[in-house]
Amino acid sequence: MGIKVILFGATGMVGQGVLRECLRDDRIESVLAVGRTPLGDKHPKLRELVHPDLAALMSLPGTQDQLTGYDACFFCLGVSSAGMDEAAYGRITHDLTLTVARALASWNPRSTFVYVSGQGTDSTERGRVKWARIKGRTENDLLALDLDAYMFRPGYIQPLHGITSKTRLYRAAYVVTTPLYPVLRRLAPHHVTTTEQLGRAMIAVATEGARVHVLETRDINSTASCL
Repeated sequence: MGIKVILFGATGMVGQGVLRECLRDDRIESVLAVGRTPLGDKHPKLRELVHPDLAALMSLPGTQDQLTGYDACFFCLGVSSAGMDEAAYGRITHDLTLTVARALASWNPRSTFVYVSGQGTDSTERGRVKWARIKGRTENDLLALDLDAYMFRPGYIQPLHGITSKTRLYRAAYVVTTPLYPVLRRLAPHHVTTTEQLGRAMIAVATEGARVHVLETRDINSTASCL
C-alpha cells in the first residue's frame, strides 16, 4: 500500500507538476486535491474537495472527516506579493497556510507537511523584503507544529510536460526564459529546478524523509534524484 496525500494548490504551476508526479508514482495510493476551483481531471487515484473559501472550509462540519487518515500534505498554494499590501499578502501566505497546517497537525499528527516557500526566504523575519519576511514567519510557525514539516525553497522553476503558470506575467516571462533553460541549468545548477523535480522530491520526503527540514534548490534536486 502507498501513502495518501492531500494537495493544496493543484491548479497552479507547481501544483500541476506535483499532481502529475503523484498520479504517476506507485508509492502514492491516492490524492485529495483541495482547492477553490475544480481541476477538470479524472484519474482513479484522484479525488477533489472544492470550496470557494479554504480558510472557512477548515472549520466546516465534516471537513475533519474528509481530511483525516492522510500521510502527507503538499501545500503548493501561493500568490505573488506584487501589488499586495503586507496585511493582504500575510493573510494568504501565512494565515491560510497555518490554518490548514494546525488542523492537519490535530487530525493527522506527525504526518508530513511540505510547504513551497522560495529562495531568499528570511528566517529571521526582520528583513526589508516583504514576501521573504512573511514566508520566513510562515516557515518558522510550521516547523513548530506537531508535523514532520519540510520547507521547499526553489529558485527558478522550469515548467515541464505542457504545464503553464496561471499568472499572465509569468507565462509571458516563460516564453523568454524557456529557450534559455539549458543554459541556466549549466551556469547555475543549484538555483534551477523543474516542476517534475519538485514533485519527485516531495514524494521522496513523504516516503523516506530527508536529512534537513529546509531544502534549498540544491537539496530539492538531490532529493528528487534519489527517488
